[in-house]
Amino acid sequence: MLWHNEARGFMLYRATPSTGHGSRAAGPDKRDLSFDFAKGTLIILVIIGHLLQYVIYRGNGYWDSPYFKSIYMFHMPLFMAISGYLSSRALLGKSFARSVKERASQLLLPTLFWWTILEAVKVAVFLPSGSMVGGDFLNDLVGSYWFIWATFASFLVVKGLLAIFRRLSMWIVGISAFAVAVMPVTFSIAPLLRYTYPFFCLGFLLSQSTERQTRLLPRNKLLLMFPLAATACACFLAWSKETYVYNNLALIHDTASAGQVLLMFAGSAAASWIAFEIIAQLWKLSSSNRIARFIAVDLGQSTLLLYLLQGTVFRLMDFVQFGELWDISTKLFVAGMLGVSIVVIALTVCFIVRDFGWLSRIVVGTSPRS
Repeated sequence: MLWHNEARGFMLYRATPSTGHGSRAAGPDKRDLSFDFAKGTLIILVIIGHLLQYVIYRGNGYWDSPYFKSIYMFHMPLFMAISGYLSSRALLGKSFARSVKERASQLLLPTLFWWTILEAVKVAVFLPSGSMVGGDFLNDLVGSYWFIWATFASFLVVKGLLAIFRRLSMWIVGISAFAVAVMPVTFSIAPLLRYTYPFFCLGFLLSQSTERQTRLLPRNKLLLMFPLAATACACFLAWSKETYVYNNLALIHDTASAGQVLLMFAGSAAASWIAFEIIAQLWKLSSSNRIARFIAVDLGQSTLLLYLLQGTVFRLMDFVQFGELWDISTKLFVAGMLGVSIVVIALTVCFIVRDFGWLSRIVVGTSPRS
């Protein structure tokens, strides 16, 4: 399956509440740019991770790369946790039908658009050359953009639980995180959903109130940071190829697999927390810096488009043979140019479509900017 070799991260919601992480509110929704900075940083890491996979380490060498491991320990879980946190207003403040309709329109329309671009390029360029056999259209749609589907499914499940259980819904959401994680389902992208869904629930539960966060978290964060940092470092050292969800499928069938799945969840949770705190502190120190604001405003508010574009590009690279004899300097140069090109193309597309309502919704997933 395609998704065994792919890891994509993505953040989706737009308006956010203030959380005290060095926020700079703007507009009537008091948008907290610290979350946009976190999203922008994570999408950069997503692109870097795929450059490591597709350019620097072609083949299977990336599984043992400390750089690849450092990114993949937390970038998907943290993206999903932020998604759950920022989705709370839509989950709680809108009807089931309206919230699901809006989320489907926001996520699935641009996904279908970029999937159409992907298939058109495959048919026009790679099929005639013989480098592509067959269509496999459905696998492209689900596998290449799996995080879109995992995020939408997580939103749908949590919204359904909130609508059904009401007063007990918060407890049920917490229980569902564990239940989904241990479900022995390995069909298609199910393992990836089971891996990321608990982090969506965690982010949502942490968003509910200051009182709830106080009950869940210690008053002095420093008391929590040291054991979390130690846990993240220990998990990093113990992490292996079989710890990745793409290889263990988050499936427990014996003692060894149970250890790997537990290591995966524990390491991801600890690393995600440490990464978010580091990113939040970076924003506090550099929020007035042009580079930081570029990451927050230009990249952080365009992560859906960046995710879809880079997913399309790297899927197409599966059909290209290159770089077998390149030295490391050439690989780094090509990786750098490709990464910059993805960002430039995405920002150019945003600039072109931002004033066209229907086109902006289809291509980018957002309404035109004022």
